[in-house]
Amino acid sequence: MEPIARDKGTAPVIAIDGPTASGKGTVAQRVAKALGFHYLDSGALYRLVALKAVRQRVAADAATELAALAAGLQPHFNDRVVLDGEDVTDAIRSEDVGVMASRIAVQPQLRAALMDLQRRFRRAPGLVADGRDMGSVVFPDAVLKVYLTASVQARADRRHKQLSDKGFPANMRALLQDLRERDARDSSRAASPLKPAEGAKLLDSSDLPIDTVVKRIVDWHRGMAD
Repeated sequence: MEPIARDKGTAPVIAIDGPTASGKGTVAQRVAKALGFHYLDSGALYRLVALKAVRQRVAADAATELAALAAGLQPHFNDRVVLDGEDVTDAIRSEDVGVMASRIAVQPQLRAALMDLQRRFRRAPGLVADGRDMGSVVFPDAVLKVYLTASVQARADRRHKQLSDKGFPANMRALLQDLRERDARDSSRAASPLKPAEGAKLLDSSDLPIDTVVKRIVDWHRGMAD
């Protein structure tokens, strides 16, 4: 995903929101591929700011400094994520960066600084965007809004597998606690709290294979176009 000038707001957007480890990133990527649309992983942008904040020892409540980091962000997305000439694909998926991203995401100044960057991913033939406020704030005119969720246990299992596959240490009890804390933090924040957007279709993926989830969303979109 490479940000360029917007298509004057005419390109259709499918917004897929949901809590951490709900599978929305993988689902959104596959939906985009199935439809031939572009893809935006908004969480990666917050993780990039979090990575820079961790490295530069910027505090999670330092709103002005965080906004400045976001304003200067010039990432490159292809199969890998490159920032300032460095491949940070795995670094931004580490647990400490994920925790920091959740903590800094409550800052209104940071969210405002990233707003335009996110909207610049919108271009023909369409965009699939995943995050926590894609349908409610960033793309309120999305043609299809999906709120993808799953039980805390199912999400912890997925996160544990994801971390283990990447070689990161993972403790199930700690993951469960962290997910509960992130859910509470994301749902109660003043700026763009995590909640289904108005008109969003709710989809619980706890017991559904990913192919089924992807097909359901693709069918929803194609049904709207018929």
